[in-house]
Amino acid sequence: MSEPVLYHTDGCHLCEQAAALLTRLGQRFTWVDIVDSPELVERYGVRIPVIRRSDGAELGWPFELAELERFLEDS
Repeated sequence: MSEPVLYHTDGCHLCEQAAALLTRLGQRFTWVDIVDSPELVERYGVRIPVIRRSDGAELGWPFELAELERFLEDS
């Protein structure tokens, strides 16, 4: 399984919480700052943090640890 992507932006406290949940699960992930792409800002600007699996499935905030764990196991 490839690493999920965490779409975020600097200074987003919810994004930091999502990253902390991924870390608690021992999950490696890739950070992608949406500010680097107008397309990503349009798509995720009001939805971050969003976690995207390699199969394209996305989990948007809010989510709890158990929900995140199930989401990652389903990939």
